[in-house]
Amino acid sequence: MSAARALVVDTRKSTGKRDRQAFGNMADSAYLPVTGKPAMEFIDRVLKCHDCGAEFVFTAGEQLFFYDKNFTNDPKHCKQCKAKRVRGSQRVRSETRTTCSACAAETTVPFKPTQGRPVLCRSCFQKQLEKPTPEPTAELG
Repeated sequence: MSAARALVVDTRKSTGKRDRQAFGNMADSAYLPVTGKPAMEFIDRVLKCHDCGAEFVFTAGEQLFFYDKNFTNDPKHCKQCKAKRVRGSQRVRSETRTTCSACAAETTVPFKPTQGRPVLCRSCFQKQLEKPTPEPTAELG
């Protein structure tokens, strides 16, 4: 397996001292004759996933993409763990036992009720949703 390489010209505007520190020690051959800007080379790197601990390849093309988007950190997760995060893990919601404010029946709700606010059971909540809300009439004067 050969390592892929990518050559990039730094087209960002020079900000002064920081750029001189970053690119000051490069040899003259590291500069492209047309633009005079520093050339950067990306090589495939092997990284370790923070979730599963598996090693994965951070390709030169991916590094080029990160560079173009000005991302400063390397990826921390392999493709499989990223896919798991995108799909979403099934989060367990804590249920709180309470009594319905409308019918006084025992019920559970997926949140912690706040004092002074009514809590409805599922059937009372559905009834409230079905009620038509009166539309406010605006008088033009």
